[in-house]
Amino acid sequence: MNIHEYQAKELFEKFGVATPKGQVADTPEAAKEVAASLGSNIVVKAQVHAGGRGKGTFKNGFQGGVHLVNTAVEAAGIAEKMIGQTLVTHQTGEEGKLVSKIMVADAVDIEKEYYLSILMDRESRSPVIVASTEGGVNIEEVAEKTPEKIHKEVIHPLLGIQPYEIRNLASKLGLSGDTAKQFGKLLNGLFKLFMCCDCTMVEVNPLVTTPDGDVLALDAKFDFDDNALYRHPEIAELHDPTEEDPREVEAAKFDLNYIGLDGNIACLVNGAGLAMATMDIIKHSGGEPANFLDVGGGATQEQVRNAFKIILGDSNVKAILVNIFGGIMDCDVIAKGIVAACGEVDLNIPLVVRLEGNNVEAGKKTLAGSDVDLISADTLADAAQKAVAAIA
Repeated sequence: MNIHEYQAKELFEKFGVATPKGQVADTPEAAKEVAASLGSNIVVKAQVHAGGRGKGTFKNGFQGGVHLVNTAVEAAGIAEKMIGQTLVTHQTGEEGKLVSKIMVADAVDIEKEYYLSILMDRESRSPVIVASTEGGVNIEEVAEKTPEKIHKEVIHPLLGIQPYEIRNLASKLGLSGDTAKQFGKLLNGLFKLFMCCDCTMVEVNPLVTTPDGDVLALDAKFDFDDNALYRHPEIAELHDPTEEDPREVEAAKFDLNYIGLDGNIACLVNGAGLAMATMDIIKHSGGEPANFLDVGGGATQEQVRNAFKIILGDSNVKAILVNIFGGIMDCDVIAKGIVAACGEVDLNIPLVVRLEGNNVEAGKKTLAGSDVDLISADTLADAAQKAVAAIA
């Protein structure tokens, strides 16, 4: 799960991570009120789950999702041009993202920008801190072109961050004296936040020093472990479904694991591994999968029916491939779900079905006795080839 920048700022304040003052606003009037409370030298930022906002373009022609202003009236004027408009950046794609909120905050004088993040490293099975003197830019490019500027500290998951590790990172970033102490305090708070909130990543870019010697987190991105959200209802409440693919939001309501892709052959499969294999063999057969959809090992007829509706809601889908291996799953349940779904929706595209395993004969009999127009397949390779051929 991701959160907005203004929500990240609220978490920073809770855990003592130094950050400029600011508040969220959803109307120009609210933006004006917040700006008036801050004074002059203000930054107004569009709130969407995407990078590159400063260089983005709104579909109304307004340039940039990040603007510096000096008065409350100017802040309100910028807010009016942003709120309710669609912002397109290099990360949103051509469709862009709707801006429903903005953040109004103190703009700070920057002496130097840094990059700082904490993430879970699968190889070491530990949190790792990544820091660089090259803040405010694409960190992937820094890692590729000048890897010597990327500094890492692997943190023991039980011992936590140690003072010598903080000193080591501060030294590599060229920080000393009071600035290094402030960096240490900020990093301690950030690590506590990371662990207490079950984050998988927290990225501060840029982390800055000011001419007055302050160390501040200006911008942040968070990823939280979805499987741990039951421990953090206050964080789960920060979820903004408008920032996600509406198909994925709808699928989650029915406990379906769905990820939309760019292809035209939809997949309905039970089991994540089988779903991955199905997508692979579609590609191998010359097709393009339209989605990853795992109905799980114990799907009900209702889940299958809703899965069909979600699939058919994608206008790019030109064929559907159902691939079920009945271990725990009863193939007849899937078959009845397919029949029920086809009775409720206007199925006007090819449907290829491959069933195997538990109660497969009953499932095939259910399909054969229905009036559903489908293409039967015996093997996974056969099913993929038939799905590709059906839309050739």
